[in-house]
Amino acid sequence: MTVDMIVIGLIFFVLGYLIGVKKMTFLLAGFNEQRVLDKDRLGLLVGGALGVLGAIMLIAGLLGAAPAQPFIVGSVIVMLLLVVYVNAKMVE
Repeated sequence: MTVDMIVIGLIFFVLGYLIGVKKMTFLLAGFNEQRVLDKDRLGLLVGGALGVLGAIMLIAGLLGAAPAQPFIVGSVIVMLLLVVYVNAKMVE
């Protein structure tokens, strides 16, 4: 069991739930409601991505995946791609 992976996974999963299900988009850094074309879709997309990444990291931590670095690097890459997509397609 890797404690750092479990903690990061829980944080990502809770943030994903709050943003995706509870629509707390104010948790997103730099969120400007006037510029976003579809607030609900943005919440589902970002919240869903965070939830999935959190679940993967949580499971990997519980199963005892040896190095945490590949999971963290993968998460950062996914989030960067998500930022590019959101800025290109969902913001005016």
